[in-house]
Order: sequence, then structure tokens, then C-alpha cells
Amino acid sequence: MNKTKEIWITSFALFSLFFGAGNLLLPPMLGYKAGGMWIWVLLGFCLTAVIIPIVGIFAHAKLQGTMFDFGKKVSPIFSLVYCVIIYLISISIPSPRTASAVHEIAIYPWFGSEAIYTSSIYFFAVFIVVLNRSKLINLLGKYLTPLIVVILFLVIGIGLYSSEMLMNKSQFTHPLVDGVLEGYQTFDAIGAVVVGGVIIVSLNLQKESSFKNHGELIRKAGLFAGLGLFVIYAGLIAVGSFYGADIFIDGSVSADMQRANLLRGLSQSTLGNIGNVFLSTLITLACFTTAIGIVTGTADYFKGLFNQSNKAFVLTAFIASAIGILIGQLNFHDIVMIAIPVLMIVYPITIVLIVLNVLPEKYATKEVFRSVVLTAILFSVPDFFSTLGYASEFEVIKDYIPLSTYSFGWVLPSLLTLILVNLLKQTKTI
Repeated sequence: MNKTKEIWITSFALFSLFFGAGNLLLPPMLGYKAGGMWIWVLLGFCLTAVIIPIVGIFAHAKLQGTMFDFGKKVSPIFSLVYCVIIYLISISIPSPRTASAVHEIAIYPWFGSEAIYTSSIYFFAVFIVVLNRSKLINLLGKYLTPLIVVILFLVIGIGLYSSEMLMNKSQFTHPLVDGVLEGYQTFDAIGAVVVGGVIIVSLNLQKESSFKNHGELIRKAGLFAGLGLFVIYAGLIAVGSFYGADIFIDGSVSADMQRANLLRGLSQSTLGNIGNVFLSTLITLACFTTAIGIVTGTADYFKGLFNQSNKAFVLTAFIASAIGILIGQLNFHDIVMIAIPVLMIVYPITIVLIVLNVLPEKYATKEVFRSVVLTAILFSVPDFFSTLGYASEFEVIKDYIPLSTYSFGWVLPSLLTLILVNLLKQTKTI
């Protein structure tokens, strides 16, 4: 296989592992609410849903290891706990919600069946594919992802072409901030540390490769995958913004619609009945590939934790699929709401680890890792408890933390800690 072909296949595989339920359902609603401010929302959304995840892939390309390597400079125990928490979150929230999205958009409108049947069949298929993980990159890169991309461009292109460009008034006071926070819900920063490991293991399992160094391949594939994500997000947000007013006026979707209802309404209004066929196919493929990536990454990790045991791999994949069946019966909106408190503390830690792992070694020593991660955790606590309904108890504290009003109280303290610890190190050296 020549290098160009290998880069494209790996890029498509990366794209499909990232692009799942949240990536498809969240942007149109953002555009709908943003109205004429959709550009600002897009910029904020892409910061946490494109730039940081791709930086995470670059970190994987540098480390050439597993997720454990992301946090081991803090301490092996911290890294172990962090990995277990991330994988538990991944198989309990983003993975099950892919099944929920498939049921709400692709199955229930056509068949009216119970969610338990959808999630059971769906995760049985995921389990079968995961057991054949050595063929994963070719399956995703050669076959499934190109089909996903073609359908996405059809939906976006025809939708924008047929829109009358009537936009709602923006519902956001701070569209850039709202875009950033909604980007959390894609789980793509967390996805980067999970699926990056999946790509590395999959490449190592391939018998032939034109690249002696997989880092080069992963970096180039990450850039193309990131560009693809940006283009798709821009299109979906624009469709939601330009076509949202049309949907509201004709009454095909109510004002208190959920994300799935909006996307279905947009598809039907722009493309007619064939639009729902496209949408059903698209959501099924996009969500299916993401669930495969999450379950595979989790199984790979626990396989390595138990001395490369195939039994551990199969058992983990089975448990992850079983959890997916159980939680996947909930509706998509409920799963999103459950995720918010978790993201307020896990996302800052993940972002900090990603950034530290791409920095040159001299600026990211063990002391720097420990200090910055601890700072991120401490300053994320008020945001975490505020989302649990304890905002008043932490109001006084948040008043003294810059950007805490926007749920970014951890950003400046973490950055200052990074700078100060490095300055102190240089002073001691001098």
C-alpha cells in the first residue's frame, strides 16, 4: 500500500471514530439557537471539538503508546485511576448514547419499536466487529467512512442550497463560550486519548505499512481528519442557523424540540422523505463506528492491563456492550444531561494532559505535570458542584476566579501554574 492511500484510509478511520452521535446531533441545534451569531458558535465549538482532539492525536503520535502514558508523569497510580475513570465514562455515556441516537432518528420513526430491541441488536453487532479488531482500519477507512462523508455532504449541500436563509434571533448571550461548552458534549477530547490508542494498536496489527514511523502517519491523518470535522461542523451549524427559522415557522418541529427532533425535521424539510432515508443511514453508520472505537479502546486497555490477555479483551468488550444495551435505552437528551457534571471535571484534566504531552520535554517535566494537573482539578471543583445544583454555595469562591462565570475557572490558574513552575525550574538551574 502506498503512503498516500494509507494516509487517506487512516484519516477516514480517525474521522469515523470521532464522528458519532454528539457530532451529528449537537451542531444543528447550536446553529438553530445561534441564528446570526452562528460563526462565533462555530469557532467556540471547533476549539473543543476539533483543535484540542487533533492535538490529542498529535500527542499520541509523539508518545506511541497507550492512554496510560498520558498521565504517568503525574504518577502511575494517578494514570491508572484516570484511565479506568475515562474508560468507564466512555462505555457508560458516549457509547450508549450512540445507540440512543440511532433509535430516536433511524429506527423508531420507521418501525415504532422499543429501544431495548435497538440497543440489543446494535451492541451485538458492535461486539462482533470488535472481536475482529485486526481488520478495523480497513473496515472503517475503506468502506464505512467514505459513505458517511458522501451522505453528510448531500444533506448539508442540498440543505443550504434549498434554504431561504431565514435565521432566528440568537438565544446566546455569549455565543463563543456556549460553543466551547457544547463542544465538551462531543466527548472528542476524551475520544482523542481513547481512539488514538485504538489507531496505534490497529496499525501495529497490520502486517504491511509504507511508514516505518507510525507517528508521521498519525500526524498527517490527524490533520486531514481534523479538517474534515471542521468542514462538517461548519455545514451542520450553518444548516441549523439558515434553515432553523423555516422549521420553526412551518411548525414541523415544536419550539421545545430536542436535538434529534430538530435534525429529523431539518432533514425532512430540506430533502423530503428521501432525506429521512439518508439521515437514518448516516446516523446509524456514524454512531456505529464511534461505538466500535470506544469499546475497542476500552478492551485494548484492559487487555494490556492483564498481560495481553485475550480473555480480558473479550470479557471487557462483552461488559462494555452489555452496559451499552442497558443505558442505550434512555433517550439521547437524558444521557446528555447526565454527562454535564462529569464533563466539568474530567474535561479540564484531559485537556491539560493533552497540552502537556505535546509540549517539549523541558517544559513538561514530572513537576510541571503534577502541579498543572492538580491545579486543574482544584479549580474545576466549583464548576462541577455548580452543575449538581450547588451554585449558591460556591458563588463567593467563583467570584474571585477569573472566567469561572463561564465554567472556565481552571484555565488561567492552570496556565499560570505551567509558567510559574517552569520559571522556578529555570531559576534553580541558573
